Amino acid sequence: MFDTSLTRTDLLILLDGAWLTLQLTFWAVLIGTLGGIALGWLRTTLPRLTLPLGWVLDVFRSVPLLIQFVLANSLNSILGLHWSTMLIGCVTLGMYCAAYCTDIVRSGLQSVSPHVRRAARSLGLSYWQEMRCISAPLAARVAFPSWLNMTLAAMKDTALVMWLGLSELLRSSQAIITRIQEPLLVLCIVGLIYYVMSWVVAWCGAHVERRLNSND
Repeated sequence: MFDTSLTRTDLLILLDGAWLTLQLTFWAVLIGTLGGIALGWLRTTLPRLTLPLGWVLDVFRSVPLLIQFVLANSLNSILGLHWSTMLIGCVTLGMYCAAYCTDIVRSGLQSVSPHVRRAARSLGLSYWQEMRCISAPLAARVAFPSWLNMTLAAMKDTALVMWLGLSELLRSSQAIITRIQEPLLVLCIVGLIYYVMSWVVAWCGAHVERRLNSND
C-alpha cells in the first residue's frame, strides 16, 4: 500500500513556490522583451555604432546565469543598493533574457525584405509609420516562436534564484525533501507542476501564433 509523509500543507508550499516562479518569469520576460525590442532595433539600424553593445550582450549570453546571479548579489552588497532578492532575481534574469531577445528582434527585423520597406516609403509612409504598420507585424511573425522558446527557457532558469535565497518552486521542493526524505515523489510532483505551467504558456503562444499568421 502506498504511504507518504507528504501533506496538504506541503502541496500548498509547492504551489506558493510555483506562484513565485511565475512572477519571476513574468517580470524577467517583460524586462527582457522591452530591452530586447529597443536594443534589437538599435543593432539593426546602427550595426557598426552599436558594435560595443553587441560585445556586452555576448558577455551576458556567454557567462552562466548562476554566475551572474552571484555577481549581481555581490554588487548589491558592495554598492550598498539594498535591493531585495526578488528585484535582483528579476533584473538579472531580465538582462539575460534581453541579451537573447535582442538577437530575436534583430533577426525578425532583418527578415523583412528591403523591397517591402521601399515600397511602403514610396507610398508616402514615414519611417515610423512603415515600422509600426508593416515591418513590426512582419517581424513579429518570424520572431514570435523564438521569443516563446525564450520565455519557456526563462521559466526553467528561475530555479537558479534558489541561490539567492528565494523560495521558488525548486527550493520549496528541496525543503520538503529534506524533511520527509521522499525525493522521487516530490520531484515528480515538481516536474508535473513545471510541465503544466509550460504547457499553458505554450498553448497560449500557439494561439497567438495562429492569430499572427491568420492573414497569410
